[in-house]
Amino acid sequence: MDFSTSLTDKLASKTGSSNSLDSSSKSSSLGSKHGGGENGVLRDTPFSYLDGEEDQDQKNDVTYVCPYRGPVFGALTITNFRLYFRSLPLRDQEPPVVVDVPLGVIARVEKIGGATSRGENSYGIEIFCKDMRNLRFAHKQQNHSRRTVFEKLQTNAFPLSYSGRLFAFAHAAANSVNGSGGWNGWAVFEPLAELRRLGVPNDMWRATKLNECYAICDSYPAVWAVPKAASDDFLRRVAQFRSRCRLPVLSWMNPRTQATITRCSQPLVGVGGKRNSDDEAYLSFIMEANAQSDKLTIMDARPSANAIANKAKGGGYESEDAYKNVEINFLDIHNIHVMRESLRKVKEACFPTTDDSKWQTAIDNTLWLKHIRCILAGAVRIVDKVETMSTSVVVHCSDGWDRTAQLTALSMLLLDPYYRTVRGFEVLIEKEWLSFGHKFQQRVGHGDNKHSDADRSPVFLQFIDSVWQVSQQFHNAFEFNEHFLITIVDHLYSCRFGTFLCNTEAERVAEDLKHKTTSLWTHINSSLDQYLNPLFPSFTHGAELVLRPIASVRSVRLWKGLYCRWNPGLCAPQHGCQRTRELLSKQDQLFRHVNELRLKSNNRSNNMQTTTRLASPMH
Repeated sequence: MDFSTSLTDKLASKTGSSNSLDSSSKSSSLGSKHGGGENGVLRDTPFSYLDGEEDQDQKNDVTYVCPYRGPVFGALTITNFRLYFRSLPLRDQEPPVVVDVPLGVIARVEKIGGATSRGENSYGIEIFCKDMRNLRFAHKQQNHSRRTVFEKLQTNAFPLSYSGRLFAFAHAAANSVNGSGGWNGWAVFEPLAELRRLGVPNDMWRATKLNECYAICDSYPAVWAVPKAASDDFLRRVAQFRSRCRLPVLSWMNPRTQATITRCSQPLVGVGGKRNSDDEAYLSFIMEANAQSDKLTIMDARPSANAIANKAKGGGYESEDAYKNVEINFLDIHNIHVMRESLRKVKEACFPTTDDSKWQTAIDNTLWLKHIRCILAGAVRIVDKVETMSTSVVVHCSDGWDRTAQLTALSMLLLDPYYRTVRGFEVLIEKEWLSFGHKFQQRVGHGDNKHSDADRSPVFLQFIDSVWQVSQQFHNAFEFNEHFLITIVDHLYSCRFGTFLCNTEAERVAEDLKHKTTSLWTHINSSLDQYLNPLFPSFTHGAELVLRPIASVRSVRLWKGLYCRWNPGLCAPQHGCQRTRELLSKQDQLFRHVNELRLKSNNRSNNMQTTTRLASPMH
């Protein structure tokens, strides 16, 4: 990659909005499909509509109970994509209070107060969001406005619970009619091309489409990389001894040493300690594919007690007696239920109010930073084995689609600078999270009203948080900035794009998401300038090839830019996108100046050489 041009060449011609949830939107008015005024007169709208966005309800006498400024009176608009409130300023020059929330962000909606409620603002609706916010709107009892607002929020925020479809489908359909053009984000990741980048196929590894119809493992991708010594029939037998048939397949290979990272689920050893000769031989194939080492390391993401307890359910872990030349390490990362409760405590600590005297204690009690530190520490241990010891590593947890993805993706990010570019990070998410079956639908709850579902958990959020933690220790190692990461988190929930919909690659193929929805990467790559890091090396390949972050409590800190962004007392307003564009523009000027100086220097050298030759005595 030519770092001298990588940033400046990517500056988009248009300036994107700094609001990650509302950029690249389409201006419209409250007419035709967006709702007309009386006698068909069109009215101006306070925000820009997206393609496919249509009005569902509007109330002009709603009070937003702001936890920081107190009650503010204004108008509430509900579309099939968002809830939008704008206050009516009481004084000239007073900026309005604006609340703009994609409906996909909403976790649940509850009515507050009843017919007998008499207190001010005691009758209305409370909205609980997945992005750390709670919103409360008060309605007047006499006009029954609450009823229709509640019904519209329910049916549009949770369409799958009401036989509807997510907004991503309407958005893409309207976008194709109106002409989207531009770059196709669905083309970012091509499995065979990524394997070729890693050096596969080679003497020891091959690519296979054995799972092309998702018949061997319905939660795995269609294309795998496996040891060449393993036949397709052998792979089928090995799959039967792994939970959910998720047998070990290649995630990453060190091009210099051939040490690998493979991922899988737990073996089905059970209480009786069952053995499987095919599974044992298969791990030997993985070890032997690396000529640099005669050992194989298994990184089990779970606490050892949890791994032992899983034996009672038919699972468990590899015995070092049964698997020769294998060492097993437990990384003490807790399960999805522990993480869900931890994030709930973070929300309580950050929103809506905080006690300065108890702030640090409150954050410590969430255990969130402890969990992030464990994920970082686990990834660093994998990096050490692969890079320093040249030992291949197998990573798994229970089913191999939550903690396993955290560890493989983060360790690959630390090992391979490609994944620290914008394009590479998009490939990393497509590969390690989407194609390998992280259950985004169940973990996030897209479009359903089952807010208390035990399958919901912030697993992917923890990965993005971990990436941010690394970026804070290595400021110039990443081509992308914090806004890029926050944008990904926002659209994890928004349901505007098809990227994070469904649970598996098989489901996405069945839903034909590549043709019926738009990719998030299309949106990001069409306005790339706002996501670039001005500190990323441009003159030299100066970024470290392998990153080894410090995974200690002292080095891990709360990501206020994400978790506290709605609390003005904890997070000052950010103008990062504008600042980024200014720095990139300045950098472009410096590039030109340096090139001019180099050109002058080269011309001067050439002139001196010419003069010297002319002045030389003739013999």
